[in-house]
Amino acid sequence: MARQDRHHHDHDQAPAHAHNHADIDFAEMIPHLEGQAELFAPLYADALAWLHRQQPEPGLIVDAGSGPGIISGFFAEAFPEARIVAADSSAALLARARENAERLGTIDRFSTVEAELPDGLGELEYPADLVWSSRAVHHVGDQRAALTALAAVLAPGGTLAVMEGGLPERNLPRDLGFGRPGLETRLDAIEQGWFNEMRTTLPGHVRETEDWPALLTAAGLRPSGTRSFTLDLPAPLTDAARAYVIDVFDRRRTMFADELDAEDRATLDRLVDPDDKAGLHHRPDVFVLATYTVYTGSKPKE
Repeated sequence: MARQDRHHHDHDQAPAHAHNHADIDFAEMIPHLEGQAELFAPLYADALAWLHRQQPEPGLIVDAGSGPGIISGFFAEAFPEARIVAADSSAALLARARENAERLGTIDRFSTVEAELPDGLGELEYPADLVWSSRAVHHVGDQRAALTALAAVLAPGGTLAVMEGGLPERNLPRDLGFGRPGLETRLDAIEQGWFNEMRTTLPGHVRETEDWPALLTAAGLRPSGTRSFTLDLPAPLTDAARAYVIDVFDRRRTMFADELDAEDRATLDRLVDPDDKAGLHHRPDVFVLATYTVYTGSKPKE
């Protein structure tokens, strides 16, 4: 259940949380996952403010697919009276989540559960008032079963918030001044193909119409809201944001080079070359524009 903080090949920064967890060195991924979540903090702040209006005083919050716990920390800050449980399938990421809770001074109301969706969340001490799942459900073969499992740990009146979908991220102008215009659009198509293959090769894969409110209804919840949140970091970028974009394109080049034609491969090579003045390390027009969508459902009160 290790979380994908993005979807763009999810930007899933791909193997970061690919379905074959045995091949993943999660400890190696920690700097990337943390940097990404921290860069997207304004987007998460808006999402949590929206959730606060649905659940103003939750006693227990579960971050299902917590990764290294950066977003768990955002919840601890936004809900200072709540107990936070970070649930993930990676022991290395959960260890880092505990370190981050220590650093933030929230360890006294923080705990972890090593769990894999759709099963594994039965170890909670008591039902949750708010369950958050950011880009974890689409890494489960049976998404309906995953949502049903998440809904099962809710207290009556509790809320399940699922971040899935949104829009492809943009980081560059359509015409870079070299290569064929529209590189990012072509990368989107390749990434979608990768994502489709990832889904169909998951254990227990079940094809679903990804109507998330309908899936929440099937999980026994009442859909209570849908909202999209945008991160808009215009040029010129900070060093941290630029490093993030460079990482995104470097990963794309590693993953998709064989699926690009020679001209697009050459363009990507130039973009990630630190010595190329028209590349990502130097060009002044790099930006981050991303939109993520959150769907919520509430458990009927008994």
